[in-house]
Amino acid sequence: MSSNDDPIEQYAALHTTPEPPLLAQLTRETHLQLLMPRMSSGHVQGRFLSMLSHLMRPRRVLEIGTFCGYATLCLAEGLADKGLIHTIEIDPEREARIRRYVAAGGFTEQVRLTIGAALDVLPGLVDEVWDLVFIDADKRNNEAYFEAVIEQVRPGGLLIVDNVLWSGKVLPAHEVKTGDKDTPLVRAFNDKMAQDARVEPVFLPLRDGLLLLRKK
Repeated sequence: MSSNDDPIEQYAALHTTPEPPLLAQLTRETHLQLLMPRMSSGHVQGRFLSMLSHLMRPRRVLEIGTFCGYATLCLAEGLADKGLIHTIEIDPEREARIRRYVAAGGFTEQVRLTIGAALDVLPGLVDEVWDLVFIDADKRNNEAYFEAVIEQVRPGGLLIVDNVLWSGKVLPAHEVKTGDKDTPLVRAFNDKMAQDARVEPVFLPLRDGLLLLRKK
């Protein structure tokens, strides 16, 4: 994963629309109070998600893995009128913070947060048709999440999968250590998506890697 100390990352941030004050506040709070704060999307990736949402004007968005709610707020910025985001977070201790920032952003009516394991929650959303899906949860289940939702994504809809670079561990030159169960699964998922006839993939080396999948 790229670092805020990376000069390329710094240059990109300087030439990207500034981080909105509420999101800057959330970034600071996340770094002060949560473990693994780098799991938050952050400035440049967040503005990228916001731009995609503005371009698509989605009516229905699914987010698997809310964490602190940073990406949720970014995606909410471009929603169509009466659009909704269904976001799923497994950790109940994060709920209060997520709801507080969603309310502060003015998106209480547009964001529906469910606490629970995504694979348990998704069967209850089978009647939805997704315009945009953001998968950013445990990487071992990327394929399971993809298969659980792909039939509900409309033709021309977009799935985005985060952390597909996995700190560079997916590269062939990286030697997988004994006990590392995540890296082989991320590699296998990336390889599968490159060959899956249902989607058109574009792999972006942005931050820790974003895989964009347009459903055919």
